[in-house]
Amino acid sequence: MKNILIPTDFSENSWNAIKYALQFFKNTSSNFYFLHINSLTDLVGAEATYIPTQDAIKDVFTTPSRKGLKNILDRIEDKFPPNNKHKFFKLIDFNFFIDSIRKHVDEKKIDIIVMGTKGASGLKKIIIGSNTGDVITKVKCTTLVVPENAEYESPKEIAFPTEYSFFYSPETLQPLSEIVEIHKSAVRILHINKLRAVLNENQLANKYYLNDYFQNYKHSFHFLTNTKIEEAIQCFVESRDINLIAMVAKNLNYFQKIFFSPKVKEIGYHTDIPFLVLHE
Repeated sequence: MKNILIPTDFSENSWNAIKYALQFFKNTSSNFYFLHINSLTDLVGAEATYIPTQDAIKDVFTTPSRKGLKNILDRIEDKFPPNNKHKFFKLIDFNFFIDSIRKHVDEKKIDIIVMGTKGASGLKKIIIGSNTGDVITKVKCTTLVVPENAEYESPKEIAFPTEYSFFYSPETLQPLSEIVEIHKSAVRILHINKLRAVLNENQLANKYYLNDYFQNYKHSFHFLTNTKIEEAIQCFVESRDINLIAMVAKNLNYFQKIFFSPKVKEIGYHTDIPFLVLHE
């Protein structure tokens, strides 16, 4: 049984993430936890000395939250055929966002978090420090990030960008191999280098390990040279008809080089392809 946490603010953006998750895990026995978080800063407001009453909390936060979560379940019932593999649970929390996510990941033994992104250009508009950005960098749980305009396609082609600088344990790669198994996906392992440098001994060892790890699955290795890494991966995604990008958070510097502009701290990725962040 897969335990899936989906934070929601009741926006169309978060609904798209829910739709994607229901289709992505269509054939997987899953518990879906829909979590709405009322921030403590919103609860207390500008007056730090103000302590809201239970009635005030109920009127302003709890009742609308329950209504919003019920609307999600009603919408699922209306838009999707019954699936006896899926169970749904509603969660309301009053906490700081990341603290709440961490708590429920631990308590519910969450296997994967699914989050939507905002912005007309998909991931380009996610600012580091936003809720999604904080989750993928600060919460040690596999996270599937779904751009606002992403439409579900079975992930038959998965890009796996890597610098080959780190050894990825079987436990780290397991969520990816499970997806590959379920969806019969092909893994396209991609190395992008600005300087045409030859792989060193350590990098070669890690490359051979990945070849061994994915030996029972369809996979291939690709090497691109480009002074702009984000442009290289953009071209690769489009030329290979990639449906999902997977990466390991351990290699955060490489992850940031590909997806984050150091000047404006925005993700520089322009398409609407979901990406999967793996944690140790």
